[in-house]
Amino acid sequence: MYVEWRRLETGGLRQAQDSVLELYRRTRRFRVYASRTIPGMVQTRAYTEAVLRAVQRSRATVDDVAAAVESRMARQAMLFASQATFALLIEETVLRGAVCDADTMDGQLGHLITVSTLPQVSLGVIPLTMDRSRSPAEDFYMFDDAQTSVELVSGHLRLTQPHEMEMYSRTFTELSRMARFGPEARALIASAIARRR
Repeated sequence: MYVEWRRLETGGLRQAQDSVLELYRRTRRFRVYASRTIPGMVQTRAYTEAVLRAVQRSRATVDDVAAAVESRMARQAMLFASQATFALLIEETVLRGAVCDADTMDGQLGHLITVSTLPQVSLGVIPLTMDRSRSPAEDFYMFDDAQTSVELVSGHLRLTQPHEMEMYSRTFTELSRMARFGPEARALIASAIARRR
């Protein structure tokens, strides 16, 4: 199912955040590929505010950023309180991107290092040096083997067909082979912090 952002966000950004709450609650295995921003489940409050403020300025007519941030922060409690696992793949370019001010980004990257040590989190960073010819153009979020959500420029896709799920699962596995994990991932994050100073 395809939904345009303008339709999904007509009542504001909080509506879009709240619309996925039940999906997040029932998911036990999250797989996320991020090529533009840090995944929402591991964002700091300040980073979330910067990202949602940019979205509000470009797409939304209602300014409910504060409420949308609160909704996302409440959802993040699942990272610590649920039995779910979180496999996150982030392009190194995301670590160097400028979606917020330097202090906010430094705080976000420090938080990412901390979160990467949690036993329920597998964090992979895909180095800039990897061959990008087979990478997807879009960020995607997999919820168990039941649904994949794809974020496009114009809207949001919700995929549930088994053959589509399998395609994204294979893509996630291929991307995982390119990623650096554990101390190597944290070294790439630390390098991004050092380059900002």
